Formats: sequence, structure tokens, C-alpha cells
Amino acid sequence: MPSTYHEPELTQPVNLCDSHGNLNPAAVGWSRHPLHHCNLKGHWPRKKRWNYWAIVSPTHLFSVTLSDIDYLGLPFIYLLDFETKTFTEKTLLKPFGAGCYLPAGADGDVVYQDPAMPISMLATAAGTHLTIGCPDFGGKPLTADFHVHQPAGHETLNVVIPWSSKRFQFTSKQNTLPTEGTLQWGDETIHFNPKDTFACLDLGRGMWPFTCFWNWSSFSTRLTDGRTVGVNLGAGWTDGTGMNENALCVDGVLTKISEDLFFDYNTDDFMAPWHLHTSVTDRVDLKFTPFYERVAKTDALVIRSEVHQMIGHFTGTLKPDQGEPIDIKNALGWAEDHHARW
Repeated sequence: MPSTYHEPELTQPVNLCDSHGNLNPAAVGWSRHPLHHCNLKGHWPRKKRWNYWAIVSPTHLFSVTLSDIDYLGLPFIYLLDFETKTFTEKTLLKPFGAGCYLPAGADGDVVYQDPAMPISMLATAAGTHLTIGCPDFGGKPLTADFHVHQPAGHETLNVVIPWSSKRFQFTSKQNTLPTEGTLQWGDETIHFNPKDTFACLDLGRGMWPFTCFWNWSSFSTRLTDGRTVGVNLGAGWTDGTGMNENALCVDGVLTKISEDLFFDYNTDDFMAPWHLHTSVTDRVDLKFTPFYERVAKTDALVIRSEVHQMIGHFTGTLKPDQGEPIDIKNALGWAEDHHARW
């Protein structure tokens, strides 16, 4: 398998699927803004749809997801306090994805109305408005209200991964999005300041194989000179397809990295330092030091999944298309190891 390759950049709107629900060859490529209309149909139960948001401040990580994997819906939220390492998570299981509607476009509204966990992700003129409720989150009620700002012209990573004509995935990875809001959990109020809080969206629409593996890593940070820098890095699931999900975002300008990434880490000790680096050049060279391990395991008959999502700090060097190399010091983010049968 080549370690570097040509990835076509798309500049016009395109349907992800043809009239039979198979991959539209013209959809294969990447773009700086969401251009794909994800008109999934048929191929039950291989359709997978999700919107995952992670909000990271210097003190907390809050995440909300709505997913529909054809035969099951999975709304879930989690909260991590970096200082105390207090972690709370709640997942609902909705047979056949009842109520878990996810639109074909990356900018479409999402509204999930279950009283156990109402979730709203609404597009606004300035970005996205997120509201979440949960009357019993670790024994206490939770409400959250976030405004995710999308600066004018801000570029994001949007890419189609083509395993075959019947198995493929569109993903939109959007990071370095300044975010403000408030989370109320019982008697505790947590404030998120847009000066040092960033949101990351992982949006997926596709037809997946039953068994899969991936590494995924992301961070958003503000440098001492005021620039914002983010990365999206992946491996495993894209191998051998001629496309990947590797990119840098500096002050809203995307650098696509058409090169494989290596995730070097110890599966016997996920808390040991990781090394993330490009396979041929030195465009990405990062040391990742975890301080928290989130383990999420699901074993529900057909579905089996195990995720080790490590939260920690990145230090190293990035080389964008323009300008000098960028030194990264203690940027908050995550790297994960995920095996699934779904």
C-alpha cells in the first residue's frame, strides 16, 4: 500500500449515492466545506449515521452524540472533569433508531425528543446551537446550552472513504470552533468561555462493513501568538482506499495531508505515551501523553464494540502548506483505539 497518494479536491455539490444507493464515483474526494448530499438508502443494516460533538475547555470535556446504525439508535452524553477525573456517561438504546433522525446534509438540523435525553443541534447564522437535557445523569439532572461559532470562511475536512461500491463513508470533521455556554449539573454550574473552549464535530454518513477498526485523534488549541491550530488524524479504517482523514487547520485554513499516519502505542498500557507521525515526511510529529482513559464497551448480541478513548496533551511539530513549522505544547485532545462489529 502506498504511504502517499493523490486525493482529488471537490469544489461542487455532489450526491454521495447513485439511484440504487451505491457509491457515486464522482463523490470520492475531499472538500474544504461540506458539499455532499448523503442520500443513503437500502443496504439494511449497513447504513450508519451519527453527529458527535465534543466541547473541550481547560477544565472539562463534554460530549453529546446522536447516532442511528440502522437497527439501533444510540443517543449518549458524557462529562469529564480534568482536575478530579470525575467521569459520568449515559447511553440510551433505541430499537431500530426510533426518533433518531439525522439529515442528509452536514448543516441540517437534528432534534431528538426523548424526555430521557432531549437533544437539539440547530444551525444558526453564526454556527450551531446545542441544547441537551438529562433528568437523571449520574443521579442528578443535567442541562447544557452551547453556542458553537463558525467563523466566516472557516474550512473543515470533508472526505469520502471508498471501500467498495457498496461500502463507503462520508465524514465531516470540524474543529477549532470557538464555543461558549453553560452546563448545569445538579447544584454545579460549569461555564465555557469562547476564548479557551473549542468544539469538534465528527459527522458520519455511510455504508459500513460489519467488522471495522480505527484510530482517531483530534485537538484544537490557541497558540501564545493568538493563532488557532487543530488536527484531525486517523488510521486503520482508511487503509488501502487511496483516501484518508488527515488534515491540519490553522486559523481556519485547511492543509490536507495525503499521507498515511502511524499511531504507535502500547495496547497493553494505553496510558503510556503515544507517538503520532506521518509515514514518509515529518509533517506531523506528535507525542501524546494521556491523563485519562475512557473505556466504552458494548456487547448487545449483534453489536460488539470496544473503545479506548484517551484524553491527554499533545506536544510536537506540525508543518502546514504555508508558513513555518508550528510548535505544539500541551494541546488538549484525544486519541482512540476502536474495534467494532456492528
